Amino acid sequence: MNTHHTRALPAPDSTAADDRFGRLIERSDGDDFPFYNGVPVALTVRQWIVAVIAVVAGFVALVAIPQPNNFVALLPRALFVGIPLLTLALITRNHWRALFREVRGRDVRTMFGFALLNIVVSFVLAVIVSALFGVASNEVMEDAGQGTALDTAAFYVGTGIQLVGEEVFTMLPFLALMSFVLGRVQLSRRTAIVLAWLVSAVWFGAAHLPTYDWNFAQAFIVIGGARLVLTLAYIRTKNLWVSSGAHIINDWALFTQAVLVNSALIA
Repeated sequence: MNTHHTRALPAPDSTAADDRFGRLIERSDGDDFPFYNGVPVALTVRQWIVAVIAVVAGFVALVAIPQPNNFVALLPRALFVGIPLLTLALITRNHWRALFREVRGRDVRTMFGFALLNIVVSFVLAVIVSALFGVASNEVMEDAGQGTALDTAAFYVGTGIQLVGEEVFTMLPFLALMSFVLGRVQLSRRTAIVLAWLVSAVWFGAAHLPTYDWNFAQAFIVIGGARLVLTLAYIRTKNLWVSSGAHIINDWALFTQAVLVNSALIA
């Protein structure tokens, strides 16, 4: 598909100071989200639908392809991130790179800051949900570190790829909803961000229902709550590398703890 003759949907001036959140939420550098307002290219409603379908197709590949070990799991994990990004590249004529910006020193600090915040928020929410509803275990955590050293290395590589995919899985629908709310519903940029922030967290939580034995409280409150924090990293920086980095730091810290515990039990 091409966007040669695509006209940007009407939208408020996204760079106007009175339509941006303060510096606590959005940096004052003037950077904005891509695509929703025609920069670097505009997407039609049909193209956004195709992009979201590609996100779903990547997710289906992730959950449907058998993963007997962490080496085989590299394929579905790569498809999870590759299918939507390749589709976006075809739709936008290679402007998919607008999702990813250069990573600077302050971006690395932001990754660690949001990872720490996410760990704290997730822990608090998990304690509350566990007390009220109970929680299901995560098989990935239980199996971490129980294979060979090479299998564990493949586990870290594969989960790193998958976590970037989880950011794509969340942020493309986020941008699609922003585009719809601004261009069709004609609400403000700030309202569009809040709606996309909340709905994409529900979307992310729903995707985790099978992982946690269809525990709705755990999926929507704990995982959805964690998603809200990670999405704030993207809202602040407009850089998918930053939210991905925060996500990887968060999960790898937990995985490493599980690897050490499981290795000790095996020994």
